[in-house]
This record gives sequence, structure tokens and C-alpha cells, in this order.
Amino acid sequence: MSPHTAPTSYSDARHPYSTVREAAGLVFVSGQLGVADGEIVPGGIEAETRQAFDNLDRALAAVGLDRSDIVKIVVYLTSLADRLPMDEVYVEALSEPLPARTCFAVGELPFGATIELDVTAAARGTRGAVG
Repeated sequence: MSPHTAPTSYSDARHPYSTVREAAGLVFVSGQLGVADGEIVPGGIEAETRQAFDNLDRALAAVGLDRSDIVKIVVYLTSLADRLPMDEVYVEALSEPLPARTCFAVGELPFGATIELDVTAAARGTRGAVG
């Protein structure tokens, strides 16, 4: 594969970033797609959203955190028509208080994904009482 050719499969890609980084009491998780076994899961936006949250769980667990530590989520969708079905999975996946959130449509996501979750979490012991 040419260095200027994007890989078509997640499993063939080099991922030149850290999955999780911690700085100043915050934990930044790189965008999580609905990928399992090196491929985007079949089943549409709901299945991809569930898988993206499962992948997020693994990334957070690697640094001793879980979904309750999330303070901000950015949701990237390839179509805003997917927002309502994504929201159904989203509210099942998270508990109160819900994280701050930004959600918008993008022209394209890697590997044909329909959703990507970009998360900021608070390191344990650093969450304030605001919210």
C-alpha cells in the first residue's frame, strides 16, 4: 500500500495516535468507532453505537475509569437522520448526570463508519460538584 493511500479496512490501518492520554486531571480518549474484529459491525447506527460504547469502555478501563467518569462527548455522525436512533442507544448507555455533548454531521468517517465517539473524562478524584 502506498503511504498516500488510505487503508480500506480498520484491521489494515496503522493508528498513529494514543488511544488514551491523561493530562491535568483529564483523560482524553481518541475517537471510537463501531469496530469489532477489525471491521465495522453490521446492523446500522444502533449496532455501531453500541459497539463504539463497548470500545470506549475498554479504553476507559485501561486507565481505571468507566462511563460515569465521562464529562464530555463529541458525537460525529455521517447523517443527522441517524441522530434519533443513536440517541436511543446513547441514553441507555449513560446514566445521570449526562456528560456535556456536541453532536454534528461530517462528510465521511474512516472505514465507512456512521458514528465516532470522542470523549473527555475526569481522572478519578478530580470531578467537581458542578453539573
